[in-house]
Amino acid sequence: MPSAVTVPGATVALSTASVYPESCASAFATAARLGYDAVEVMVWTDPVSQEAGALAALSELHGIPIVSVHAPTLLLTQRIWGPDPWTKVDRSIGLAEEVGASTVVLHPPFRWQRDYARDFAEGVALREHETGVALAVENMFPWRARQREFEAYLPHWDPVPQPYDNVTLDLSHTATAGSDAMEMARALGARLAHVHLADGLGSLKDEHLVPGRGAQPCGEFLELLATNGFSGSVVVEVGTRKLTPQLRELDLAESLAFARLHLAAVSPQGVS
Repeated sequence: MPSAVTVPGATVALSTASVYPESCASAFATAARLGYDAVEVMVWTDPVSQEAGALAALSELHGIPIVSVHAPTLLLTQRIWGPDPWTKVDRSIGLAEEVGASTVVLHPPFRWQRDYARDFAEGVALREHETGVALAVENMFPWRARQREFEAYLPHWDPVPQPYDNVTLDLSHTATAGSDAMEMARALGARLAHVHLADGLGSLKDEHLVPGRGAQPCGEFLELLATNGFSGSVVVEVGTRKLTPQLRELDLAESLAFARLHLAAVSPQGVS
């Protein structure tokens, strides 16, 4: 009996960061036009990205849900929602609840945020328990310059050995870190809740290439998710900042097609 090709319940979403420097509103329009399932909102300087009412209106206008919110815990978003990191996390959770998103993505603390880092794992677990929103901590990478390496994150840039219940795995970050994305996925098991789909060549720069254009096993990684029945979200997060609108749309369409193709799993049970 022939094998059946099935597509698991993984949502393929577009990060609003993938259309930067275009607006959050442009990301919703692009996602709907290209056929993405959902959007991940990167909380950024764009006021719309910080406002639940505006985001809900965009979601309704384009008929596309918001699956996740990326908290403003990046180095470039340190001024958004004030200096206190827990305030940023709590406001991101509140935003997610208001727009119906089930996941908040956040980076581990910077080394200089020692008070925040001291109770980070416990604070994440407490907020997940109290709200039901998954706080998926993202894998990062060591900073490198002039043949020197600096550990910029606490407790570490690698979330695998940490006690987080939910983890975001970013394939551009695995490239920059020199990590084995496949081994990380296997080690995480059910704790792998969220994916940032991109690619990289392993340079010192966090490249966020279109999947398939770098050295990461993006296709194999997605096939592993499909085989394991992954039901979280795969979020396309690629850099298009220097592209024309036409080329940006082509790259985002290619990224979506890549995800759809490799998330098609072959069922060993065959056709019933």
